[in-house]
Amino acid sequence: MTKSFQEKLGQGGYGEVYRGKLPDGRLVAVKILNSSKGNGEEFINEVASISTTSHVNIVTLLGFCLEGHRRALIYEFMPNGSLEKFTYKDNPLQTTPHLEWEKLLQISIGIARGLEYLHQGCNTKILHLDIKPHNILLDEDFSPKISDFGLAKLCPRKDSIVSMANARGTIGYIAPEVFSRNFGGVSSKS
Repeated sequence: MTKSFQEKLGQGGYGEVYRGKLPDGRLVAVKILNSSKGNGEEFINEVASISTTSHVNIVTLLGFCLEGHRRALIYEFMPNGSLEKFTYKDNPLQTTPHLEWEKLLQISIGIARGLEYLHQGCNTKILHLDIKPHNILLDEDFSPKISDFGLAKLCPRKDSIVSMANARGTIGYIAPEVFSRNFGGVSSKS
């Protein structure tokens, strides 16, 4: 499927992502989770939260593999990669074009629709807790897909205040009240 993991697409905090091809010819992204990270909670979170979703702005989980301590997730392939590569230029010689404002607006609206679905449209409310450009993937038409649900928290839909025992997420992208003990519970608007 991955031709011995030849084509690496990227790397995140919980593992590496490789390009693969299914027997029917469909391209996929295969995320191999680090076995050294935690007790598998990120794997369980990812499978539990994303396997119950179906929305145009949420990446589709096609399958997973759990073999001993080895874990892998198989997603639909996003040919344009993450939004991050279109918003930041670390290298002045980088050739990736910047997106036009109209396209960025469409992407922002798509992300908002995806988040609204996670918070209001699912049977169980899903709090992603790590929304950032790196976790927004773009399909061939630059339609955004929210990905990487490893830090997600599932809670009953009726709950408007959520208790956060441990802060999760990337500092700079998560609401400050999640990290502060002075604010108490965290609302769904955070």
